[in-house]
Amino acid sequence: MNAPEIIRWLSRSLPAALLGLASLAATAGTVAPPAPYGPVPTAAQLAWHRMEFYGFLHFGMNTFTDREWGYGDESPSLFNPTDFDADQIASVAADAGMKGLVLVCKHHDGFCLWPTKTTEHSVRASPWRDGKGDVVREIADACRQYGLKFGVYVSPWDRNSGLYGTPQYLDLYREQLRELLTGYGEVFIVWHDGANRGRGYYGGAKELRQVDPATYYEWPVTWELIHRLQPMSVIFSDVGPDVRWGGNEKGQGADPCWYTFKTEGHYPGAPPWPSLIYGDRDGEKWIPPECPVSIRPGWFYHPRHDSKVKSAEELVDLYFNSVGQGACLNLNIPPDTRGRIHERDVESLRGMRRILDATFAEDLAREARITASNTRGNSKEFGPECLVDGDRGTYWATDDGVTEAEVVLDFGKPVTFSVVRLREFLPLGQRVEGFALDYWEEGQWREFCSGQTIGNQRLVRSKAVTSERLRLRITESSADLALSEVEAFLEHRM
Repeated sequence: MNAPEIIRWLSRSLPAALLGLASLAATAGTVAPPAPYGPVPTAAQLAWHRMEFYGFLHFGMNTFTDREWGYGDESPSLFNPTDFDADQIASVAADAGMKGLVLVCKHHDGFCLWPTKTTEHSVRASPWRDGKGDVVREIADACRQYGLKFGVYVSPWDRNSGLYGTPQYLDLYREQLRELLTGYGEVFIVWHDGANRGRGYYGGAKELRQVDPATYYEWPVTWELIHRLQPMSVIFSDVGPDVRWGGNEKGQGADPCWYTFKTEGHYPGAPPWPSLIYGDRDGEKWIPPECPVSIRPGWFYHPRHDSKVKSAEELVDLYFNSVGQGACLNLNIPPDTRGRIHERDVESLRGMRRILDATFAEDLAREARITASNTRGNSKEFGPECLVDGDRGTYWATDDGVTEAEVVLDFGKPVTFSVVRLREFLPLGQRVEGFALDYWEEGQWREFCSGQTIGNQRLVRSKAVTSERLRLRITESSADLALSEVEAFLEHRM
């Protein structure tokens, strides 16, 4: 392996902070890669970015009480799915193109979907599987069978526990996390939401309990435990520490979409606006956004919503508005009282997948001749050809200080496209602050789109354009450029 190959391999495999060491290890005369800019993602965050699309499973006591939030006084005898099928759930998710599933192992009502030792309020006290069932186990195993990653949601608010509001509850909560993070294999995400404190059953007290969300949960202690038990897991809350909430439950991303974020003075349950939506260009930490949304009006299954499932076309729009804005899409697909994904949901998911597969089946840029206004050290290692080689581990880079540049794709004949995909090389940080796209018509360039951030993936959707050439202009950047892909597609519809 020669020096350029060593740098390329290291840039794919190691955190960006180590890229400088790769440069020093190379032989003299090799063109060094760009230096990382600003905060950069961890290995776990990079793996999360690559997932792009995964699913949420809201399933539990609320499924059988027809509620969204349980009070905590529900009898475990109510939990009794008639035909629970983890394989069906996982296969539906995999067929839809999801890369993982996040199971709501415990919602605010405190009912646990695994036979925890911390409380009797769990599947162990239910009639399902004669009290010997374990939803978490079956979903985790099915995820592995269908090539999906597995994640857990564990509500920090527990309206059933009489310990909630006391220091002893934190020990119980962390023990629940320990059980889940040591007994079910690799976990890619641990998901917390901001709901906390209020009225509940609380072991029979039936009262209002208030806690100070800024101090009560001692989040740094809990987060250290999670990272120690699952080093490749990311932690979601509305303010991170690894992944943040995108600011709405509509699956809607934003432009700009900065992965950098200011965390000082913020804690789960009290997110800052509008930083939550757009991020902070000068943020000190890498905390990218997730866009959660449900395929139905509610998060849990309700029969009255069977006629209100989002259509395939609506799901495609969600994909472009979230993944296409550089975020990850977390689409909730709640199992019904049988313990299966409802047929209406399956139909919409399959339709969405057909549209996306047809749209991205042929990259028109793959056969184009590509040129750039600047290439780092005139090196083929960082040449514009890296943008069309189908390898996200290679990237086009410019010389130090060159923050405005362009690439031109010459298709050699008129082609029709309506979607352009752009990607930055994330291990080096987020750099682009402005871009524009042009097509060639009647002897001149015509701009048809412009934006601010690119990040992990920017999907530019436009009316169909027929042209022999496509131009990408980077109009503003905080550092020399490092882009890994430019692709062109024609969007298909059902």
